[in-house]
Amino acid sequence: MSSDATQLSRAFTAADAALAGGAVAAGDRPSRGEITRVLAELRAALFPRELGVAADGEAAVATHLASALAGLREQIRRCAVLFAAERPGEGLAPDQVDRVTDAFASELPAIRTLIEGDIAAAFAGDPAARSRSEILHGYPGVRAMIDHRMAHLLYTLEVPLLPRIASEAAHSATGIDIHPGATIGERFFIDHGTGVVIGETAIIGSGVRLYQGVTLGSKSFPKGEDGNLVKGQPRHPIIEDDVVIYSGATVLGRITVGRGSTIGGNVWLTKSVPAGSQLSQARVRTDEVAAEGSGI
Repeated sequence: MSSDATQLSRAFTAADAALAGGAVAAGDRPSRGEITRVLAELRAALFPRELGVAADGEAAVATHLASALAGLREQIRRCAVLFAAERPGEGLAPDQVDRVTDAFASELPAIRTLIEGDIAAAFAGDPAARSRSEILHGYPGVRAMIDHRMAHLLYTLEVPLLPRIASEAAHSATGIDIHPGATIGERFFIDHGTGVVIGETAIIGSGVRLYQGVTLGSKSFPKGEDGNLVKGQPRHPIIEDDVVIYSGATVLGRITVGRGSTIGGNVWLTKSVPAGSQLSQARVRTDEVAAEGSGI
C-alpha cells in the first residue's frame, strides 16, 4: 500500500472512530442489491401472472413469497443491527424481527387491494392505457406506488433504514421520489412521473392524480433551541380527495388543498385553498416588438 493510501486509511479510520456507534461486521450490514431483489420478488408474488414466473397459481405465489420473506427477514435484521450500533437502545430488538416480518406478510393482501385501485386509476385516467399488463410493466407511477406501499408498511412497523433504502431503489428505477413516511390514499395515479417529489409528512387522499414534476414539499425547516432541525414535525401538504395537480406545480408547507381542486401547471402554492378551487398561472401577456428592435 502506498504512503498516500496508508495516510488516507488512517485518517478515515480515525474519523470513523470519532463517530458514535460500534463496528458492524460486513455480514450484518444491509444490502441494497438484496433489498432490490426482495422487492422484485414481492412484486412477482403480488402479481404473478404479469410480473412473476411463467407458471401461475398458488405454487408460483408461494415460491416468490418464500424467497421474498426470507430475504426480507434477514435485511430487517441487518438494518436493526446497523441502526442499533449508531443509536444504542433504539430501533428493533433482535427478538422483534420475526414478529415484524410476519406482520408485514399479513398485510400483503391489503397492499394488493390498494395497488389494484392504483392500476384502475391509471387505466381510467390515461387514454393511452390499453391493458393491465401494459400498466404493470410500463407505467413508472404504478411501479413507484407498488414499492411505496410496501415501504410505507415497513415504515409504519418502525423498521429502521430499510424503508428508505427501498424508496430510493424505486426512485432510481422510476425518477419518482416518495418518502416512505408519506400517507397516500386509494386510487392514486402519477402520470408520466419523472421528477415527482413527495415529502415524509405529506397526506394524500383518495382519487388524487399528479403529473410529472410535481413537488409536495416543505416550506421551512423549524429548528429547536439547540439550533438543530426538529425531526418529525408535520411540514408537507395535505391533499384532499379527487385533487388533480398538473405538471411542474410546487405545493409547499403544511397547507391543505381542498377536495376536488385543480392546480394548474407550474403553479407555486404556499397557502391553503378551499374545496373546488381552480388555480392556474397568471395570464401570459403578449406584446408586439417593433421591427427596429425598440423595447416594450
